[in-house]
Order: sequence, then structure tokens, then C-alpha cells
Amino acid sequence: MALLKKPSVKAGIGMTSQRTRDRMLSRLREQGIKDEVVLHAINSIPRHIFVDEALSIRAYEDVSLPIGYGQTISQPYIVAKMTEILRNGSNMNKVLEIGTGCGYQTAVLSKVAAEVYSVERIRPLVMKALDNLRLLKCTNVKLDHADGTMGLPQLAPFDGIMVTAAASHIPQDLLAQLAIGGRLVIPVGIDEQVLHLIVRTSTEYRQTALEAVKFVPLLGGTS
Repeated sequence: MALLKKPSVKAGIGMTSQRTRDRMLSRLREQGIKDEVVLHAINSIPRHIFVDEALSIRAYEDVSLPIGYGQTISQPYIVAKMTEILRNGSNMNKVLEIGTGCGYQTAVLSKVAAEVYSVERIRPLVMKALDNLRLLKCTNVKLDHADGTMGLPQLAPFDGIMVTAAASHIPQDLLAQLAIGGRLVIPVGIDEQVLHLIVRTSTEYRQTALEAVKFVPLLGGTS
């Protein structure tokens, strides 16, 4: 597992104006995002550094963008919505993210949780995310190159688990790693995907279907 310590150098960290980010926040509010902690977290993260330079002009549009290896960075609305659902208005101690990608959602989570553990199956994306997160000095994040469908049982339980790829079913290994009162946010489905929230109580798992989404598929193994 990689610790984030020393920032590297990457051009463009201060490239976008505050006006551009303010427009993005206004749009998120219009789309129904109400958690000001989440909105502040998104406002503090320069999304353009997480995409290729050729796409940076589109970084603050409400679209997903390719990051290579058949993966994407989620649109700002989905990042905000999933973070808001996971946080549920409360401070979180330990959070697990399945699917680090380029590290953008990870960076947002680092602003709303004390500890963030993120798992990515594609090694070059782990290295890309490390570079991005070191640049932003997200020192409360740890990354692991591993099979995300297994979670990180050695570090469980987690207050929240977020899955950023669509599963054909809800992995039992992830349910088992939720703390009592913990929340799992996960897209489920193959052709038609729906975002689900699962809350663990002392006696059961309560599942709620939320809204239609579109993610790359959740795969096992590593590459």
C-alpha cells in the first residue's frame, strides 16, 4: 500500500479561475446537491489536473472524461451525489473507495473523511493517482494495487464504502467490511445500472435503489 508523502510537479494546478469553479458549484446546487461540506470539498479540488492536458478545457463541464485504460473520471454531479449520500451529513472516520482511477473522487473523499483507503486494479492508474494526490498533498489517503471486489478486510470495518464501477451484484465481501451504521454506495447492473445505498444495522442490511447511472464495469483481478 502506497503512502502519500512528497508532492511532485505538474503544470496547471492553478490554471482555472474561481469563476469557473463557482459556475460548477452553482450547477451542482441546481442539480440538488445540498451538503455544503461536499460542495466545499469539490470547490477545493482542481479537477483539470486529473485529466489529460488536451481535455483540461472540459474539466469543469458536467461530463465524464476518458483517463485511459478504458476508464473514465466521473462527471462532477455523480462525484458530488455519491459523496453526499455516503457522508449523510455526518463526519466519517475511515472510508474505502473501490476504483481509484485518476484519483479525483479519492481527493474529494480526502476532504470529508479522516482516513481514505482506495483500491485500483490497474497499476498505471495507481501511479497516475499517486502523482495527482501527492501534488495536492492528500496525506490522509493510502492507495493499494489490488482486486477491489475483495475490499480490504485487514483494515475493516469502514464507516463508508464507495464503489466507482458498476457491479453485476453487490459483493458480499464489501458488505461484511461495513461497520454497524456504515453505508455502501454502489452502482449495480449491466445494461441498465442503478445507484444503490446499503446501510448496515445491528441486525440487517437495508438496501435502497436511488437513480439511474452509467459506469464502467467492476472487474476482478489486477493488471
